[in-house]
Amino acid sequence: MKILDIFYNKPLLTSVMAFFIAQMIKIIPGVIINKKIPWDRVMGTGGMPSSHTAGVCALFTSLGIKHGFASTEFAISFVFASIIMYDATGIRYAAGEHAQVLNHIMENLHEAMKEGIQHIKLKTLLGHTHGQVWLGAILGICVALISYYFF
Repeated sequence: MKILDIFYNKPLLTSVMAFFIAQMIKIIPGVIINKKIPWDRVMGTGGMPSSHTAGVCALFTSLGIKHGFASTEFAISFVFASIIMYDATGIRYAAGEHAQVLNHIMENLHEAMKEGIQHIKLKTLLGHTHGQVWLGAILGICVALISYYFF
């Protein structure tokens, strides 16, 4: 087995393709509205659709098609995808909400004290809503189905 065989790994390529498509979908509104590429969205987290979800759903769908939906490969990737989706809608989403509250506190504190408190704006777009994750899942599954049945 050679390292270049990685370029013939259809489940991996399908997963990467789904992730990439989801990331590109996220930048379309910025390009249309602002007439420039929002580079923070190109590699950033959060937003519609969830690219992490699209990638892992494309992976488990690809492995299910290739090895069977009763296979160990499918089971492992499905559990992995479930953890990713749970984290996106739970922990990372809550962390983004916490960042919003902390940003608000720091802005008000900074204004009140005027003592040069260093205010570092925290990133608030960390996780996903359930809709963003579901759309990412649908996108990933569709990319895998199209990849396997049409290419």
